[in-house]
Amino acid sequence: MRARQQDLLRPIDYPESDGQPMGETDKHILLMFTFRFMLDEYFRTTKRVYVGSNLRCYYVAGDPTKSISPDVFVVLGAAKGERRVYKFWEEPAPNMVLEISSRKTRKDDLGKKKDLYAWLGVREYFVFDPEYKLQPPLRAFRLHGADLVEEIVLGNRTRSAELGLELVNDGHTLRLWNPLTQEYLRTPAEEATARQAEMIARQKEAAARQEAEQRADRLAAKLRALGLDPDQL
Repeated sequence: MRARQQDLLRPIDYPESDGQPMGETDKHILLMFTFRFMLDEYFRTTKRVYVGSNLRCYYVAGDPTKSISPDVFVVLGAAKGERRVYKFWEEPAPNMVLEISSRKTRKDDLGKKKDLYAWLGVREYFVFDPEYKLQPPLRAFRLHGADLVEEIVLGNRTRSAELGLELVNDGHTLRLWNPLTQEYLRTPAEEATARQAEMIARQKEAAARQEAEQRADRLAAKLRALGLDPDQL
């Protein structure tokens, strides 16, 4: 009897991994990391926004068999910071979820995953295939009542009201467009290129400033050699 009571009091373990691969292909993994980076940068100065990627999320307290690992998700109102796992009974449900789909996962992405996200209260759900084998490659769902209802994606883009951004299928991959700045959010490669360009510009500016100061010093020295005070000119 004591052993059983001890078992009941023993903390429940919620493992970090489900033993499944992170992504289908390099394209899937790269897009997952790229979206995580772009959204982290976009919300960097917003205090209570959490961006997660492939994190194991548990949705039934006390039952470690009930979990799901969204490819990318955003929770408005949740604190920033690293998490071992995400527990839906302790923190808010995601406002937006993106699943990077494939032939292998499409049935689940559009079936039981979509139904589960609706039950959890996810307000927006997007599905995208980076290999363009699924048609249409970009699909959008909004929460209406208890269901995530599909909306027609007109052209190549759809708006996320939760994020204030647009998801754009550019024919090669999925991008995020900021309608306020009229620019795409930078990918890690684009951010690295921009920072390098800014660093080179600062270095050129500093070199030009130093050269101007040296010219001024040389001119002042010549004036002094002629018996003139450069500060009085």
